[in-house]
Amino acid sequence: MKYLTKNYEETQKLGEEFSKRLKGGDVILLYGDLGGGKTTFVQGLAKGLGVKRRIISPTFIIMRSHKIDKGEVKDFYHLDLYRIKSKDDVDGLGLDEIIGNKESIVAIEWPERLYDVRDDAIRIYFENEDENERSIEINGRDF
Repeated sequence: MKYLTKNYEETQKLGEEFSKRLKGGDVILLYGDLGGGKTTFVQGLAKGLGVKRRIISPTFIIMRSHKIDKGEVKDFYHLDLYRIKSKDDVDGLGLDEIIGNKESIVAIEWPERLYDVRDDAIRIYFENEDENERSIEINGRDF
């Protein structure tokens, strides 16, 4: 499914609406250029999941975890792999323990830095159309 958002608020709202279709164990891979709207989308997604804390990109710490106080999903993990340079860096993150866990949802920015990507992951592609508009294409499962 392809969407066009015209501003920050619309991108966040799309993320919030998208969150209602997720279930425990889902992995979301976010592709796009710097400034393409990935973190803005994740902010809306986290809000829709019930995360209370402010969502900022984990660029320098690689991964942030957030508790969720509603439903069967207990944790939301937000990863930004932009600074990952090698397979050893990825292996040191402990992704095997969180990816696929039925009590968590994982969103990964810059997933092309992974060396093994799940076939059943939901893939979202961000493309800037002009200064304010962005195209967001969601692929996977029934999206």
